[in-house]
This record gives sequence, structure tokens and C-alpha cells, in this order.
Amino acid sequence: MTRHSNGSARTHSSTFAPTARTPIKHKIRRRGSIDVVDAKVAVDLATAQSYSENVFLFVPNLIGYTRVILAGLSLHFMSYHPRYCTLLYGISCLLDAVDGQAARALGQTSKFGAVLDMVTDRCTTSCLLCYLSSVYPNYALLFQFLIALDFSSHYMHMYSSLVTGSRSHKLVTSDVSRILWYYYNDSRTLFFICAGNELFFVSLYLMKWIQTPISASLPSPLVLHLPALLLSLTWPAVMAILTFSVCLTKNVINVVQLWKASKILVGVDLAERAAARERDSTVKPEKED
Repeated sequence: MTRHSNGSARTHSSTFAPTARTPIKHKIRRRGSIDVVDAKVAVDLATAQSYSENVFLFVPNLIGYTRVILAGLSLHFMSYHPRYCTLLYGISCLLDAVDGQAARALGQTSKFGAVLDMVTDRCTTSCLLCYLSSVYPNYALLFQFLIALDFSSHYMHMYSSLVTGSRSHKLVTSDVSRILWYYYNDSRTLFFICAGNELFFVSLYLMKWIQTPISASLPSPLVLHLPALLLSLTWPAVMAILTFSVCLTKNVINVVQLWKASKILVGVDLAERAAARERDSTVKPEKED
């Protein structure tokens, strides 16, 4: 396999050994801009991969497994030890910015790694939102909506990318959506919005545990110059206020992503139906002849 800098992997026919019964050329077909590999061939390749190039053991994927373990440990401590929980959750989220850089630096980008990264992000955030639903029962419906929006928008976006032959769900062109193009193609914007979104939810989590107002931790001269309303807030509450707009932006992007993916899928349906009608119209005259 040849790895590309955009995180995709192109499969060439020379990678496979043809057999007498099943020529490999029948196992690879073109779809849009990607090579489509037969599922059985892919399973056999994954089973027989060597230790020197085992995709499961790529460094960025090992980082991904570490993220999953850290997230699991943070969930274990979530209900009774906020310090450990926040530390483990934070490290897991920060590693999200490391695995992609490691993949590009080591030439170990892979489709498996990209999906592992996305699934870990979705599951980690959803687990935290589930806990927040129990902490703030009056807002449980809102948290459930955010979980549903996050999963549905990313699933439909990923599927629409596959059916249109894109090599990566991050390869969004500006003519499809300028918002998604800027979000996915500017690494600083992507990191800032994702980090701010997680910080907002972590702040809500810490608000359950920290009740001490910030006035207790500030020097007296500074306290005299700050408004009483601000001094009555806790540090997690201040952080939640600062990151709320980022969280809102992230979910607006999720709505845009869901809507654009829906339109793409409907467009593909219409194109396929038109092609089917065209085929039927050419077959009928032949039968009559």
C-alpha cells in the first residue's frame, strides 16, 4: 500500500498475489477517485499481514488504543474522583492532536486509524454527556439531543464521503460547503473548536464538584477591582462561560454537516435513479426489435 499525506491509502494491484481461480484484477474495481477492494481479499490481507507492516501496530494506532484506555479509566473515576477523571480525560483528548501528526511523520496513515480516531472521539464525548445527563436531569433531553446530533452528523458525513469516492471525510471542497471546508482544512481551527467543545463539557462536569468562588483564590488587591458577580462564580463556571460559544459553534457545524451530507446522499439517489431510467429506456427498444 502507498500512504498519502492526506491520511488515505491507495491499494495497487501489485500488492496482491493473483490466484488461478480468482484473478486479482477481478477483486479491485474503480469507484470515483478510490480503488475498491473486495471484502474477502481485505480480510485475508489483514489476517496475513506481517509484523514489519502491521497496521494494527502502527504508532498512531497505538496512540489511539492508549486514548481508549485513558478514556475508560476516566469514566471509572468520573462518579467519585473528579481530579483523576479530569486528568485522564484531558490527556486522552490531547493525544487526539498527536496521533495524526505521528501518522504523517512516520508515513503510517491508515483508514483504520482515521475511523478509530473518529469513533473514540464520538464515544468519549457521548459517555461524558451521559454522565452530565444524570448530574443535570433538567437538561437531560438537551444532552441526549447533542449525542444524537454528533453521531448522526458524523455517520452521514462519513457515508456520503464513501459513496462519492472521497479518500477522506476531511476532504471537503469549498463549493460543497465553505464552513466545512474551513473547519476540516485548517488544523488550528479544527483543534480550537474541538478542544473548546470538550472544555465546555468538562467545565460542566467540574461545576458539580467545585463550589468555591474564585474570590477565595485571588489576591485581595485584585478582588477589590473585580465585579461581585464575577467573584461569586467558580473557576469551572468561568471556563464554561468562556467556552460556551465554541461549543455552540461546534454543534452548528454538526447541523451543517448533517444537512450537507443528507443533500449529497439524496443527490446520489437521484443520479442513480436517472441512470437506471436511462438504462431501462435503452433496453426496452432492444427487446422490441
